[in-house]
Amino acid sequence: MMEKKLLLEVKNLVTEFKTDDGIVKAVNDVSFDLYRGETIGIVGESGSGKSVTSLSAMRLIPNPPGRIASGQIIYHTKDGKQIDLVKISEKEMQSFRGNELAMIFQEPMTSLNPVFTCGNQVMETILLHQKVTKQEAEKLTLELFEKVKLPDPKRVLNAYPHQLSGGQKQRVMIAMAMSCKPGVLIADEPTTALDVTVQKTILQLMNDLKKEIDSAVIFITHDLGVIAEIADRVLVMYKGRIVEQGDVVSIFESPKHPYTKGLLACRPPLDLRLRVLPTVTDFMKEENGQIIELQSSVEEAIKNVIVTKEDTLKRRAELMTREKILQLKGVKTYFPSKRDFFGNVKDYVKAVDDVTFDVYEGETMGLVGESGCGKTTLGRTILRLAPATAGEIIYKGRNVLDLNQADMLDLRKEMQIIFQDPYSSLNPRMTIGNAIMEPMMVHGIYGSDKERKEKTIELLEKVNMKPEQFARYPHEFSGGQRQRVCIARALALNPKFIICDESVSALDVSVQAQVLNLLINLREEFKFTYIFISHDLSVVKFMSDRMVVMNKGKVEEMGYADDIYNNPSNEYTQKLIQAIPKGSLEDIKRNKAARMA
Repeated sequence: MMEKKLLLEVKNLVTEFKTDDGIVKAVNDVSFDLYRGETIGIVGESGSGKSVTSLSAMRLIPNPPGRIASGQIIYHTKDGKQIDLVKISEKEMQSFRGNELAMIFQEPMTSLNPVFTCGNQVMETILLHQKVTKQEAEKLTLELFEKVKLPDPKRVLNAYPHQLSGGQKQRVMIAMAMSCKPGVLIADEPTTALDVTVQKTILQLMNDLKKEIDSAVIFITHDLGVIAEIADRVLVMYKGRIVEQGDVVSIFESPKHPYTKGLLACRPPLDLRLRVLPTVTDFMKEENGQIIELQSSVEEAIKNVIVTKEDTLKRRAELMTREKILQLKGVKTYFPSKRDFFGNVKDYVKAVDDVTFDVYEGETMGLVGESGCGKTTLGRTILRLAPATAGEIIYKGRNVLDLNQADMLDLRKEMQIIFQDPYSSLNPRMTIGNAIMEPMMVHGIYGSDKERKEKTIELLEKVNMKPEQFARYPHEFSGGQRQRVCIARALALNPKFIICDESVSALDVSVQAQVLNLLINLREEFKFTYIFISHDLSVVKFMSDRMVVMNKGKVEEMGYADDIYNNPSNEYTQKLIQAIPKGSLEDIKRNKAARMA
């Protein structure tokens, strides 16, 4: 058996930030080794220190307010030298960055420069670190684009970032990171916003490229399902420290730390139907800086919230006796894609193409499919936020498409939407209290501002937030808290029908579980009807009674969520299900064996 070659040693790393409340240790005494050919997964929720650890290794901590306070990051070069990256000058570090250590960031749109072509940006990296001509750099870039399986590499070479999909932009970032064949590739949440099918391709691609250039990967994510697909070893981080580390199989088989157990339990399971999802807070609480374990086993936590088959069948039968709150009949939404010299439309993008289904009162209907399948456009069309080209949208017996502006304004009280990105859907100059009160004022609900404020505080408490947070601004909250504010704002008008558009896709699994539980509890309390849109089939399956699978604007398959998952009749649905990171022990062992081969 070949001896493993040590590539990177992180020893007692401390990275701190100066804040108004004093010094915060974002990374606190972190140590680990990385070997050539290995993939280490770093997992934890937002604020756990996992991204700051990777930025420290790249020496990209902004100073001020941050700095590496102590510790060593030792890189082992191919010629046997040991270089402490903490101690070398910025100029020396520039020769390492991109050449020996490369990084793929979470959001490719903000990492790529919008005013340069994708080809130019990759060529720049090659010209900076390799002694080649511009023509040779262009040839190497084209080869890289082929390696990362970009369709039509020549087109991508001259395309700007906004002309590519999210998955394609992420491949350009991978090509750029791989361009100088680095020893260590750091991937910071590179698949968070991607569909399961694109995610699976990206994970496979990274594994293949790692083998090809004999490098090592540090893969950072909050999703243990993804870790199960790609990692050999796992580091679990919590509040700046590594609380557990070990082989990927042993971490999933017998987690020791309550935080690890909580992360494993809060992923929606695919083989069971749960009433609510267990969360990290079910497994631990902190008192005086000490972690107290509340539950000893993941299996026990899940067992307590399983929905029996009898209960599922009973709910299905009961739903079918209720009124149809929404009926879609042959709905089409087309956007012009080509015009002739005179501006006449020559061709259309068929975003929604002849969609028909009903939703019963109190039901959650899931809409699932890859990016670009038309699910978000359909949600917006139902609410008249996008213009329908044809068809009928009947809500409580009235065709929404026939209503005038005044009738539509009245209907908006009943029909609400929770958007994907809570930050861009909240006004940064308005306190969250005023953001929740605003729709009440627009629609003239409650007699005075005093009453509206009382109702707003009640709604904040309903979504597990504190009354004293009323006067704070959106930037003062985490992503999960901002999404709760958006849910409270949607509830402000006492709606009956809510569309959740990818409303948990950008959240950590632990926060995601809390928000999903909140949505389920609110549905039971207020008898809401939901359309739940997501590209994550495991989340849709957990939330939905029935689901619609969409592809290229059309309905591929429709039925009860459990039935579709267990017996998909359509090839496209089968492909979606196969691409979901399962996280079962058999899959983890099989994946690890395949990576080692």
